[in-house]
Amino acid sequence: MALKTSTMLPLGTSLPLFELPDASGEVFSSNAIQEGTAVLIAIWCNHCPYVKHLKQAFANFVGEYDRQYLFTVAINANDAAAYPSDGSAEMLKDIGHFGYDFPYLIDENQSVAKTLQAVCTPEFFLFDTEHLLAYRGRFDPSTPGNGIGVTGDDLREAVTNVLLGMPPEDEQHPSAGCSIKWKPGNAPAYAA
Repeated sequence: MALKTSTMLPLGTSLPLFELPDASGEVFSSNAIQEGTAVLIAIWCNHCPYVKHLKQAFANFVGEYDRQYLFTVAINANDAAAYPSDGSAEMLKDIGHFGYDFPYLIDENQSVAKTLQAVCTPEFFLFDTEHLLAYRGRFDPSTPGNGIGVTGDDLREAVTNVLLGMPPEDEQHPSAGCSIKWKPGNAPAYAA
């Protein structure tokens, strides 16, 4: 497991437009997200130990917010052919087991991950009510084995600021986790 950290996409970047299928094959479009709603994108997967460490806490976190104010999607960009545990069947198991109440999408050609300059799983991108990037980075400082409890405090503070119309925090910490499992020849230069 190669530890990677976020590239920290510039704040103010616009929410990318995308249409991606979920684990059942139903296509979700970012155009379906209402204007004036903040958007949280989690770069996610099934098998990464850093994601496993957060699965239930993240599902609970998302449940704290009304979709009218914060719309969350998780996006799995890993190469499922090389990593079958990140395939749609396993995604459906996680959806059921952890009670994911948000679209869990498949970025088959890895284009959304590239647009976000995503590097690792998990990685979080919070867009404000004007759909401009206000936060990117970690859920909180907890990682597997570091003894720090999972709280979601970093992301929760960012969401609170966005929902209150406050400017982003100056200090934002990159997420750390497993590298995205790029398809052969598809890894972007920034992820090296």
